[in-house]
Order: sequence, then C-alpha cells, then structure tokens
Amino acid sequence: MKIGCPTEIKPQEFRVGMTPNAAQEAINHGHEVMIQSGAGAGAGFDNAAYEAVGAKIGETAEEIFAWADMIVKVKEPQAVERKMLREGQVLFTYLHLAPDPEQTRDLIESGCTAIAYETVTDDKGGLPLLAPMSEVAGRLAPQMGAWTLQKANGGRGVLMGGVPGVGPAKVVVIGGGVVGTHAARIAAGMGADVTVLDRSLPRMRYLDDVFGGTFKTMYASAGNTAEMAREADMVIGAVLIPGAAAPKLISRAQLSEMKPGAALVDVAIDQGGCFETSKATTHADPIYEVDGIMHYCVANMPGAVARTSTIALGNATMPYMLALADKGWAKACTDDPHLLNGLNVHAGKLTYYAVGKALGIDVTSPQVILKAA
Repeated sequence: MKIGCPTEIKPQEFRVGMTPNAAQEAINHGHEVMIQSGAGAGAGFDNAAYEAVGAKIGETAEEIFAWADMIVKVKEPQAVERKMLREGQVLFTYLHLAPDPEQTRDLIESGCTAIAYETVTDDKGGLPLLAPMSEVAGRLAPQMGAWTLQKANGGRGVLMGGVPGVGPAKVVVIGGGVVGTHAARIAAGMGADVTVLDRSLPRMRYLDDVFGGTFKTMYASAGNTAEMAREADMVIGAVLIPGAAAPKLISRAQLSEMKPGAALVDVAIDQGGCFETSKATTHADPIYEVDGIMHYCVANMPGAVARTSTIALGNATMPYMLALADKGWAKACTDDPHLLNGLNVHAGKLTYYAVGKALGIDVTSPQVILKAA
C-alpha cells in the first residue's frame, strides 16, 4: 500500500502523522511511504530522518494526496485538504465530526473511508488512540490555566501553589477520566487545592484509592458543579462522550456568579466544548474574556509540545496503521471490531451513530458496510 503523510496546516499545529520509526515499520512490512517535505520539522524530524529509513519526500500536499492509498494525519482535514480526498482512499486521523457539519458533509461527499482515532476502542472499554493526547492535554491544562490566571493575561493574579501565609488556587476539574486524572495530578503537584467532579462512584473510589489525599472528589450533580464553579479560581473541563458533542456543564448565566478573572480551560473543545461560552481558539491567540471570565479553548493543545505528542501518538497508532496497510481497511476492521468502531465515514455514508445523532444525519451500520465490502 502507498501511505502518504502531509504537513499539518491547522494554525500552530506542529505535530506530524508519522514518525521516522513508523515510516520504517511500514516500509519493513513492504509498503511505500511518502512524507511531505518539512512535515516533521515542527516535531524535530527533518527530511533526512525519513529518507534514511527509505521514505520518499513529496513536495506538495497535492502530490501526497494524489499518490497515496491511505492518508495518515494528526488533525482533521481542513477544507482545502478535503477537496483532495477521493473515493476508495483511506483517511486515518482525528476527526471529531460531531460538532463539525461541514467536515462531515465533505467527507461523505468525497467517497473516502475515514477512520477516526478518537472512536477506536479497546477490550477494556478505553480509547487507545485518544488516550495519549488526553494524557498530554490533561497535563498541559493546569499549566495553560496557570498562565491564563496571570494578571497580565486578564486573570485573577492567583499563584497555583500560593506562598506561606497565602492560600493556593482552587482548581475544579470536571470529569475524572484520562484528561481529568492527569490534570488533577499536575494541578495538585503545582500546589493547588484540587477537586475532581465525576458521576461515576466506582471511578471516584478508584481515584481516592490510588491518589489518596492528593486531590478531593465530589459527585458531579448540577448543584455541586455550580457551587464549586463559584468558588474556583480555575475550572478545567475534561468531559468526554466518545464521538459525540460534549455536554454543556457551565452556562453563560453562571459566569456572573464566578470570581472575576477566574479561568475556564476547555479540554473538550474538539468535541464542541463543555462550557456554553466556549469557542475554539489557537495557540497564536489562545484566550478570550466573557463576562469577566477568562477562557482558554485551544483546539489542539498537544500541538504545543509537538515532539512529545508526536512520539506518543505514533506509538499508539502504529499497530493500527500497519493493520490497515497490511490487510486493507475491510479485512483489518473485520479482524478487529475495536478498529471497526473507528469507522466514521465510508463511500458516501456516515457510519457512526453519535455523529449522526448530533448532526441529524442518517447512519448506516458499520457491520452492514462490512458485509457489502
């Protein structure tokens, strides 16, 4: 199979879809790999690193898309990239379709087979291709929130860990999954007073057993969430419904009840955000103010630490990429029902129910698609 990896063009996105190690593994399996010139530079991989393992270098994205049977990326294809997709071509990347009707429409019209990292599952009920970036984003969230809290950036001017005689920042993390756990660990490590809100009692017991008094837990009822938000210096939104739009957990009306200059960090922004006032921002212009509350809603947070993120993502995606290349998408998805859960679009049909529900689009069962293939 011909595997192509274009340069990411989303603003301030420095990650790359394939590391030289991934390219070498694919080539060792008998496949051809073409990397767009400079695609790995932001993550510290120059063209020579890819050429050394046998990959070809393409000059333009048009060349990559026209040549490849499978496109491997990091972020969802932008409008100009979606025009280059074609029927029968496999796209393997993050998609986050539920809040993005335009992308969904374009992928359906392209006729391609689009497999989303974020909806591939595992036998433990996890999301193995989302987890690495969730870990990175979770660990970044308190760091970015602490920067947002600085007075020069419009924040309250509160230091996360305080100093002797001055209390620490109060940080509320909504969601105790992968993102929330890593965010709580880092925030607590910075000396903040941290509370994690979640609706799963088993999960809260687990967090309490593993982390002890490192941070507190509380049931995420609407009342508790509102009360904790009023007291918080920083709220980190870390709620995920796989493949679906994120629920809105703090309304605009609640902002007036919060401390002036408090920070909202929305890690769920890729799925539409979990605060009513959230809108996607970029690393170039990451924060904005609504009703005196500072919002940090960068849609590709892990791109800020591109090398760490690229290597972590590559470690996770490589086995699935090789399975798709070795077997073809249909046989790979037949052999692995967890990979089949990643199928979002095929040959003009939407195949993921949560996206269809969010966007009001008819969905064809992926099992039906497989039988036809």
